Amino acid sequence: MSQLLATVHTMAADPHVRLLADAVPDVTPQMPKDVDKPVQSLLNWTAGLGLAAAVLGGLLGWAAVAVGHNSERAALAARGKQAILWSLFGAGGIGVTAALVTTFYNMGK
Repeated sequence: MSQLLATVHTMAADPHVRLLADAVPDVTPQMPKDVDKPVQSLLNWTAGLGLAAAVLGGLLGWAAVAVGHNSERAALAARGKQAILWSLFGAGGIGVTAALVTTFYNMGK
């Protein structure tokens, strides 16, 4: 432990040691225009198709609940209820992930 503290003290006392890098002067990162539109389109389509699949899963889950309830098949109704919950969780996850990816992508512009 004392050797670790001595190393930290030596590094802190040295004026040439920098733990964090300085900012690069006069550089503004930009996304090339040829890449920007296709990537944005791909992100939008991915989020849209994922949400459409989640909605379809929810609708099929409700159909399974209805058929299971009316035909007195408790297992089918239970599976339908699970499908509804998982489609809601999936849609929420897709929505949050798509928003985060788009936000970080737009920060690089």
